[in-house]
Amino acid sequence: MMATEVKQTTRAQESTNAIERLYITMRHLLNRGFYKPSGVSGNALRSALLLLRPEIYGTIAEDKAELNGLIYVLERLPEGIEECRFINLTSDEGFSKSHIKPIVPPKRRRNCYRIDDEQMNIEITRGRSDIYDILTHLTFLFIESGKICKRVLVDGGNATIRDWDKLTEFVLSDEKSDDEREVAMIHAANILGRTFDEVGDIHNKLKTPQDPDRFLNVIYWLGKLALEEETTGNKRTITFSPLLRERLGHHLHGEKWAQTIKQTLRENGLLDRPLHIISANMHSVMNSLFAKKALAKEFPDSNSLKIFESLSSEKHKKLNEKVKNIAEKNGMIFMDDKSGTNIDIQIFDTAKFGKDTCCYELPENMPQEQKPVIFVMDYAFGEQAYETIDELLKPLEEDGEKYFLTVDSLSIMGKAGILEGGKGDLMIPTAHIFEGTADNYPFNNELCAADFEGQGLKVLEGTMVTVLGTSLQNKDVLKFFHESTWNVIGLEMEGVHYQKAIQSASRIRKSIKKDVKVRYAYYASDNPLETGSTLASGGLGTTGVKPTYLITDRILKQIFNS
Repeated sequence: MMATEVKQTTRAQESTNAIERLYITMRHLLNRGFYKPSGVSGNALRSALLLLRPEIYGTIAEDKAELNGLIYVLERLPEGIEECRFINLTSDEGFSKSHIKPIVPPKRRRNCYRIDDEQMNIEITRGRSDIYDILTHLTFLFIESGKICKRVLVDGGNATIRDWDKLTEFVLSDEKSDDEREVAMIHAANILGRTFDEVGDIHNKLKTPQDPDRFLNVIYWLGKLALEEETTGNKRTITFSPLLRERLGHHLHGEKWAQTIKQTLRENGLLDRPLHIISANMHSVMNSLFAKKALAKEFPDSNSLKIFESLSSEKHKKLNEKVKNIAEKNGMIFMDDKSGTNIDIQIFDTAKFGKDTCCYELPENMPQEQKPVIFVMDYAFGEQAYETIDELLKPLEEDGEKYFLTVDSLSIMGKAGILEGGKGDLMIPTAHIFEGTADNYPFNNELCAADFEGQGLKVLEGTMVTVLGTSLQNKDVLKFFHESTWNVIGLEMEGVHYQKAIQSASRIRKSIKKDVKVRYAYYASDNPLETGSTLASGGLGTTGVKPTYLITDRILKQIFNS
């Protein structure tokens, strides 16, 4: 028994060291300005990731290709990146004014620009977390690319196997029949060390009407660039623009974002009103406030979740429009982000809510000036949470005067990895710890487990870890978190950053009141301790609807009854 315990701790320590090495290497590369994935620094990233073997990247350390991890990564990187030998990470440097159309990955709002056949520029406006995220995904791609090259090259690196030649022939041909496609998939399966079934499955997941052979194209390009690197010495290069390196950590985007918001609040006479800030998605607060009454004809049963499930489906755009129109007629201001933070805003002025339009009620005879203003911001990303909230909570300075915000509460809801339970279950933190340090942020959470009991969902209360990147966690590290005296129930990426900004504004800078109310609640997007339950296994589907609206409802009830 003792021997196993010692071994497990060692593996957790090894993994923690690997995470630290990854971040130190990435920071070093950022300062240096460039690196080659096949060079010394690239190999350092590669070996640390292979030692770590994060759950999200599945069988990354085995010879066979990792397919679920590949889908996860491709959804977060720009389309066509596998074809590019030069990848430039830049600041917002005005590419949007050029003729080049931005490419936005489906699961990460970031603008990317395909400059030419060989170069992709990725705009970084959300700070270091964004860079770590991209570099980790790229390292995964380079590892997979190397695996293909290894399996394809024969005769001391002078020739390629027949499977590769046949796959190349198919990808480069103009006319493609279904039969030829199947044969190409058989060749691809052999190259990847996977079954035809598995390859067929991933082929269907990745195909689009514009690119029915996306999967085969990705495999071809990953292999092609690695082969060229090996045989011709034409190496891939990642660079960080001088402007990006200069601007990092200076809150340029956050400051612009916050300034616009505070000016909008002032222009609408809302600066002196009680402000309730909610970090959430762009639909659950609006739908919770108005949908049941706006769609009473379509959904007579107001207790059913059907209404919210329908609103979260792509098919029901007209229903969404109807709710949005009613919200806008009743004082909602929507602010599309122009600052580069990619964080949109909704402001709800409860004093403008018409009779019988809102599904929540304020106390009777409440004076207009005391009626709350609900401010909803889209999710921040990692360190960006500190940048945005820190800037937002500073007073507005105009014409030599300071205007302080009257912030009554801050509510943070979001998705997180759970360490005991499954998708859709709830986590209510009592403290956040920062991964890799003993930095801890205890707080009084206005929400507690009792608020969510009896709803058919598991509710955990305890400490949560703010990780440097969700894609860098493995079972050993997670087991250590879970079984240690820290009493960790889950992991997410923003908690510490939000809390750091809230504490400094309320306790040190005194720009908001000391007893500001804080609410945190998360629902599980995955359980990384269970094989097959990581983020790479797919989205939540309708499983996320119940916890999302349950958390939103509890936050709104507290705001309306405060």
